[in-house]
Amino acid sequence: MNYIAAAIAVFGAAVGAAYGNGKVISKTIESMTRQPEMAGQLRTTMFIGVALIEAVPILGVVIALLLVLK
Repeated sequence: MNYIAAAIAVFGAAVGAAYGNGKVISKTIESMTRQPEMAGQLRTTMFIGVALIEAVPILGVVIALLLVLK
């Protein structure tokens, strides 16, 4: 059961991060097309947002490892 729980934790984290990254990147591109002069600031903010979103699957992997190695 621990292996199944670990797989579900990693899967959920990966799907959530993929969805979140897709939304952030698509909205940033949309904003860049609307205001090209803000592209630099938007890109910087996008990278910070993507980095924060990517922290979620890392935590999911840590939880999965804790469940498997328990």
